[in-house]
Amino acid sequence: MRFLLAFFLGASMKSTAFVVPKSSIHGVATSYKTANNVEASVPHQNNGRRRIPFPSTSTQCDNDSPIVSSLAASSSSTTSASETKAKAPYRYDNYDKPIVLIGSSSSPEANEIERLALSLSGALVGNNSKRLGSTLDNLQRSQGAGLLNEDDDNDKSVAGIALSAVGMDDEGPFMLDAGLIGELIRKKTLSLTSGVITLDFNHAAFQTDDEGMKVDLTRAMSSLAKQLYEDEGLLAVYVNVQPDGDDNAVSEEAKMVEKEVMIPFSDYEICIKNEGMGDMGDDTAAAASSWADVEWELNRIAARALLPPSAVGATGNANSADLMMGLNTFFVSLTFPKVEDATPYIEQMCQDVDSMEYRVDLLDAAKEYSKGESSSGEGGDDPRFDILYQQQRLRALCRPHSQRAPGLPFAGTTIIDDALPIVYTVRTANQAGTWPDDEEGIKKMFDLLELGLRSATEVLDVESAWDPQLTDKLLHQSQSRYTSVILGSHHV
Repeated sequence: MRFLLAFFLGASMKSTAFVVPKSSIHGVATSYKTANNVEASVPHQNNGRRRIPFPSTSTQCDNDSPIVSSLAASSSSTTSASETKAKAPYRYDNYDKPIVLIGSSSSPEANEIERLALSLSGALVGNNSKRLGSTLDNLQRSQGAGLLNEDDDNDKSVAGIALSAVGMDDEGPFMLDAGLIGELIRKKTLSLTSGVITLDFNHAAFQTDDEGMKVDLTRAMSSLAKQLYEDEGLLAVYVNVQPDGDDNAVSEEAKMVEKEVMIPFSDYEICIKNEGMGDMGDDTAAAASSWADVEWELNRIAARALLPPSAVGATGNANSADLMMGLNTFFVSLTFPKVEDATPYIEQMCQDVDSMEYRVDLLDAAKEYSKGESSSGEGGDDPRFDILYQQQRLRALCRPHSQRAPGLPFAGTTIIDDALPIVYTVRTANQAGTWPDDEEGIKKMFDLLELGLRSATEVLDVESAWDPQLTDKLLHQSQSRYTSVILGSHHV
């Protein structure tokens, strides 16, 4: 018998004590995409600010692992004032600042992060090319850049705007300045609909044999990520790119950057395998569809993040339980060890249900996560990554067959009506599941529940029988930053 305790609360990810020297390198790299998918760049301008090149001899580090040692050194630095001051809980309803995408593209050629930024930027304004063109014009003026060329104005329609944190010109790499971004936000030049900021740790500027320059770039980008997240309060999404194949194994440096920067300075997370790479030079319907699924998932995450907070007993708003799940709710619980195993049955499973229960504890990847394995499956996927990625695959599989998905408002421009809600569950052995319920198992269970919040799951199932402190911490995180509905459960 199952007792459901309905209480809504969402989440505030506490940043780690990671201090990186503030970069004094200034500049803006603006990209935009035209309606015929031609990407162009706006000339980089310093706007009168001091621009300091990255000296190749500026950073002394361990040649065996320069980035790791640099970040480790940064971790032990003195805590800044911005880290010690009290911060009000973040809420993203009525949010009108740029969204940040942070991560490492699989390669500068694949460029997944900027491509997603361009797509999201267009979607946030309802793909209104005229409005985007006007916004780009204003941005260029504010940076002291020239207007679009006549050919650009007359022949091309802007379909998206991305503001890259790092750029390259004849003098070398330069970094976007957090102070400049903050100034533009306060002047309303940068807003939710004026473009998406990208922090790509595998930008073309990183493709150098100069290890000192790589370290400088990594530290400067890390500092910017911290400032945008903590000081400017920007909504940040970690774009976790891990293509299949042994040649794409995650390096120790990348793992360190993920642990110290990507996760602490972001709220949400989206995973990409080969979708972005398959889209390069491959116009097959399958490649286009897989990339479209990734773009749709990012739109869904942004739409969920921008919802108003829910409350116990609330009704009528876009994030109330009655509108999202219905008054009489039916869901199917997946019991497959891999989501792809459900493919032949998905269409039938989506009939007459209000949601899918994603049973994390039954996944093969979860079993490896519980044992502390560093990789799983073909290609050496991180089990943490695989758990997130399989949830995305479940959504993609359900989309064509969803019949009772609620309308999800997206930035006031459109409605996403094919997002079947997912109930994210880690069921313990004590509660008729399989997840270990010893002390270490329960700690990891709460880590996985936090991962569910980062995935922007619609409903997070939280068992009420475990450590009160861990439970309170999770509920506080949920209430202060996220919009997932919390479903309290207890099985007897």
